[in-house]
Amino acid sequence: MTPLDEVDTKLVALLRVNGRMPNSRLAELVGIAQSTCISRVRSLEDRGVITAYTARISPAALGLSLQALISVSIKSGARHGIQAFSDEIRGLPEVVELFFLGGAEDFVIHVATRDSDHLREFVVSNLSAHLSVASTRTSIVFEHVVN
Repeated sequence: MTPLDEVDTKLVALLRVNGRMPNSRLAELVGIAQSTCISRVRSLEDRGVITAYTARISPAALGLSLQALISVSIKSGARHGIQAFSDEIRGLPEVVELFFLGGAEDFVIHVATRDSDHLREFVVSNLSAHLSVASTRTSIVFEHVVN
């Protein structure tokens, strides 16, 4: 991969904060021509530096005011089913993000739920009862800051 130069680095930093920033404003802030700016952004996309543009949705605005991080350890005899477990859990509506890890836990699952009862039901129904899961540990999120 071609290393990022100073212009690329500035573009990435600005788009990271606001992926919908108009090309004219990006060019102005970086100090380059609009045509150069659009070419640079396309190059960043083509090179796989920028992989997607997404919308961040407030879980609270959807009535999901309780967030948690759930650490999951998979049973040693169920290691062959890790991809299937990941696919299954990723498809659940409460799941915001799923991290597959190396270390003490196999996964950390970021969930958004209505309340503590909903969270408990999610853990009991989808994790504790799952044949592949050895253990879980749930931590409540008090604040989530995205850089």
